Amino acid sequence: MCPIVFIFAKNLNVGSIKIKNIKVFAYHGCLDEEGKIGSDYRVDLKVKGDLSLSAKTDALKDTIDYVHLNKIVKEEMAIRSKLLETVAERILNRVLDELLIVQKATVDVSKINPPIGGNVQMVTVRRSKSR
Repeated sequence: MCPIVFIFAKNLNVGSIKIKNIKVFAYHGCLDEEGKIGSDYRVDLKVKGDLSLSAKTDALKDTIDYVHLNKIVKEEMAIRSKLLETVAERILNRVLDELLIVQKATVDVSKINPPIGGNVQMVTVRRSKSR
């Protein structure tokens, strides 16, 4: 007799929303000068969740509101941190705390023209978190 194998898909209705190139001026960094003069940053955010209900209802309340995502990014980028990893972690925590439909979030926080003694366009920290 052959065994019966069941394979369960975790969520077949997963969709994603990406916000690319959120431009922010902020004061992150380990150097005292970075806290005084600030720097340009770029943030990219990708979230995944079940978007099937909103596809049917056409209602903002049933989806992942990218205006809310952008607000979280801007508010967390305004809080000074020494490390980009810390800022990225705060963004991810708020996204998962405030938007229950989000199952996974990935954020890239990039410092434009970092003061590292060379001709470098940007340095990026990427972090991801899931429920």
